Amino acid sequence: MSIFFSRATALAVVLLPCLATAAPLSLDAALELAARRSETARAARAGVRSATEAAQAAAQLPDPVLRVGIDNRPATGPDRFHTAREPMTMKRIGISQEWLSADKRAARQAAADAAVGRERVQAQVAAAETRLQTALAYLDAFYAGESLKLAVLAEHHAHEELEASRARLSSAAGSSLEALAMAGARGVSEDEAADIRQQQNAARVALERWVGVQPGELMPVGELPLPAEDAYVAGHATVAARQRDVDVARQAAAVTASNRKPNWTWELAYGQRTGYSDMVSVGVSIPLPVAPGERQDRDTAARLALVEKAEADLAEATRAAGAEYRALAGDAERLRQRIERYRAGVVVSAGQRTAATMAAYRSNQASLAAPFEARHAELEAQRKLLALQRDLARTRIQLAFRPLTAEVAQ
Repeated sequence: MSIFFSRATALAVVLLPCLATAAPLSLDAALELAARRSETARAARAGVRSATEAAQAAAQLPDPVLRVGIDNRPATGPDRFHTAREPMTMKRIGISQEWLSADKRAARQAAADAAVGRERVQAQVAAAETRLQTALAYLDAFYAGESLKLAVLAEHHAHEELEASRARLSSAAGSSLEALAMAGARGVSEDEAADIRQQQNAARVALERWVGVQPGELMPVGELPLPAEDAYVAGHATVAARQRDVDVARQAAAVTASNRKPNWTWELAYGQRTGYSDMVSVGVSIPLPVAPGERQDRDTAARLALVEKAEADLAEATRAAGAEYRALAGDAERLRQRIERYRAGVVVSAGQRTAATMAAYRSNQASLAAPFEARHAELEAQRKLLALQRDLARTRIQLAFRPLTAEVAQ
């Protein structure tokens, strides 16, 4: 039984790529596949790990310094270069430690944590961009397939009408002009279908670039929950990144301002002399900021200017995100209204015209060209409706996937 199970498992592993290719693909599945294989997202996650590791050492004291030397060694006279003849000569070993105050270490830790937060937002931005581009590629491939169905139907209609015109010509009920017109119409429909097949192939290749597998049948995209303007702006990728830039700039300014108080360095040394008592030395080094207004204060002012710049960039990004939301929401509402009007005023009427023309043709009250023109007009109306539906779906996708949501934070 275990051998059979192992073989079945191995066979399933081998056939899994084929099964995944043949199985229908939904938008959620495409997003999951794209998230797994996104190299941009992986690079962003590596940036988060790097910033996190660096933050672990931000609040630590500098490494102590080992100091070894020989003091007062003779350089001239009969005892030159000797270390044991001159009583002032002393072999010294010591250690020194630069000391950072608790406030300085807290400021450095806060700056490192702000950098980690910025990297995390960048990772979320990369994941959100991957989801958005995958969803747009999915829509393009799906609607290219729907357009191809209409083109194939038009090609089928043209073929039927060409055969009908040839039959009418052989029975002397039709004319050669009618048959030639139907032959030309079939050629045009075949070329249109070939063009749409080319577009569909390009769209599916673009989708495969994100999901990593050749997509099979694509499932329709359902209704997507759309955010309110406040949530859209707050979660917008650019706004979130600019907010983190402000945090980083503020914490960097705080670190620079703390440098106005210099770091003290403590030192302890032990000196050994030949024939005399050994020595112990204790000292402290204190930097003297002789011109803080020309050095430390100017560094702080430079950092504060960067804070102001980051805040201005954030305000501008917030305005742009709000305008973007209103434009997309307005487009979505207008497209929805256009679709309703077009379906009721054009598509339904075109279908009724086709039905009436076909009835007239069957009762010999219309020529063969009449049903062809009616069906062609109906298909063109359906194509226009499909284009409007695609534009509406793309707009909704942008509204739903541009903000950073809980899915991309995982």
